[in-house]
Amino acid sequence: MRIERRTFLKSSASIFPALALQNVLAQSSSEAPAAASLHPVPAGEDRSGHLHSLGFSSLAFKVVPSDTAGNLLVIEHRNLLPDTGPALHLHLSQEEWFYVMEGEVRFQVGDRRVQLGVGDSFLAPRRIPHTFSAVGSAAHMLIAFTPADKMEQYFIDAAAHPSLAATADFMNRYDMQWIGPSPFWKS
Repeated sequence: MRIERRTFLKSSASIFPALALQNVLAQSSSEAPAAASLHPVPAGEDRSGHLHSLGFSSLAFKVVPSDTAGNLLVIEHRNLLPDTGPALHLHLSQEEWFYVMEGEVRFQVGDRRVQLGVGDSFLAPRRIPHTFSAVGSAAHMLIAFTPADKMEQYFIDAAAHPSLAATADFMNRYDMQWIGPSPFWKS
């Protein structure tokens, strides 16, 4: 039986969030959370009330590690511009899952390059170098990290110090490794 690539990616996209949610539920108590701890996040807004920027896009935290006992960080990545994006890097302890909501995004994960459109998703496994960039016009994605580890703090600190965000020493503080410049950057 032959499985089409798109079918496989869509199936994988539904499994990853379910696995992360299973981890969250397994580590939480059997009691329902108090109403005060429930935090709906309106469209276009950030969990903390203010957006974050890395200079090439804006980020809104949708689910933060304190909501999930450190198991999950979900960010909305808006206005990702072509020929920009993060440096080629890897995460030592978390998987990073991408879901394209608008536009097209090209990814490099390991030695593989793929281009995804609306509704497509991709998983960058831990310890595998990866980067991404919009194609043509600005793109809009959801990105999830599991476990969350130090990623929320990285984005907060990187927004405060954008010139350091893509440097090896800075990334190492957050359990990432800088591999090199993105192959998608224009010189």
